[in-house]
Amino acid sequence: MNKNIFNIGRILSFVALAAVMLTACQKDDESNPTLQKNTTGFTVNAPANAQNNTYDLQSAEGLTITCSQPDFNGVPYVVNYHTQVALDQNFSNFIELETPSTSAAIKIDAAELNQAIIDLFIAAHPDDAFPNTAMPIYLRVRAELVTIANTVLQEVMSTNVIQLPSVLAIDAPKAIELPTKLYVVGSTIGNGDDRGYWAYWKPMAGVYGTPGEFFTIIYANAGASFKWGEAEQDWRGYANVDKIEDKANANISTNDDGNIVIGNEGWYTLYVVAEVGANAVKYTFTFHPAAAYVIGNGTGDWTDSNPDWEMKPGSDGKWVSPAFTAGGEMRAYIKVPGYDWWKTEFTLYKGKELYFRDFDIPANWAENAGDKGNKPDPENYSVAVSAGQKLYVNFSDNTGEVK
Repeated sequence: MNKNIFNIGRILSFVALAAVMLTACQKDDESNPTLQKNTTGFTVNAPANAQNNTYDLQSAEGLTITCSQPDFNGVPYVVNYHTQVALDQNFSNFIELETPSTSAAIKIDAAELNQAIIDLFIAAHPDDAFPNTAMPIYLRVRAELVTIANTVLQEVMSTNVIQLPSVLAIDAPKAIELPTKLYVVGSTIGNGDDRGYWAYWKPMAGVYGTPGEFFTIIYANAGASFKWGEAEQDWRGYANVDKIEDKANANISTNDDGNIVIGNEGWYTLYVVAEVGANAVKYTFTFHPAAAYVIGNGTGDWTDSNPDWEMKPGSDGKWVSPAFTAGGEMRAYIKVPGYDWWKTEFTLYKGKELYFRDFDIPANWAENAGDKGNKPDPENYSVAVSAGQKLYVNFSDNTGEVK
């Protein structure tokens, strides 16, 4: 439906201009039909039982109102009728329903009318809950004289307004779903390459097997700021976060732009939990000290968070692992407190792009990427390491290499 809410002052100015243009056209071409604007030649009729009936828009398919055809000097031209809805008789604000009628018996779709009433109420009462009781509404009709090709020739507005005293619209709650993706963008996110900071929307990884939970490692200098969203260009900020937990002495605040500001310089693991609330998804942001590790055959050790295998950030911003002590498949992960390492594991897709685990790996990447993961090129998910090599990761743009 057309959800534009119109202001009557603006409409009157357009009508005045249209009247001048219509007069000029009639002077130029006396063959134009003369519209009897705003006369009894075009009236709208309330349903006969409107005064004693409540229209339940959830159970009804619609309702019908009738009007008399505008007077076109007796010529039966094709007319489109557009129903307009308001919550006050003066039509200070109104919505025109999307579906027109070519019949003077105008059938109004219940779903369109229901949504128009909701939109008008929210615009007039943005801080109030939509009522669950019937209310009066007002209708009028705009008619367009059109050609067979549906080209508008002229239009006329009905001046009479009808009231439906009792209409029950329901603001049915929309299905609230957990996000499947989250992104961050900011003053130190990315590498400041040709995309520039504030242009690279870095995707957060999902915690494997745990819908609605996401994580990433970010760097911040003192006073760095960022925004986030469920999609690129979805510019959400500090006010869109329901709870912030600072477990890394990051000194989180906001600024005049509504950004999330990190007061203290450092590397941080940003961990986000999205939960379905009563009316919307609620977000909790937790800042942890950044931590990443290698594990598995290349290390000869499968201990979670073993400090001997912790990666460290270098002066160039790249994180470096200790040297592998044996050959085998690389296994690595960002540590999110409270989760086992394999819930936040990553590999290097085609040897260079961080790919975070999103399928079951009972054996290893080489076997399971083409098995239960159903990946078309499983060889590109498994990275072989040799003794003496190290893993280098750039968490700013999620790239890496083994060398």
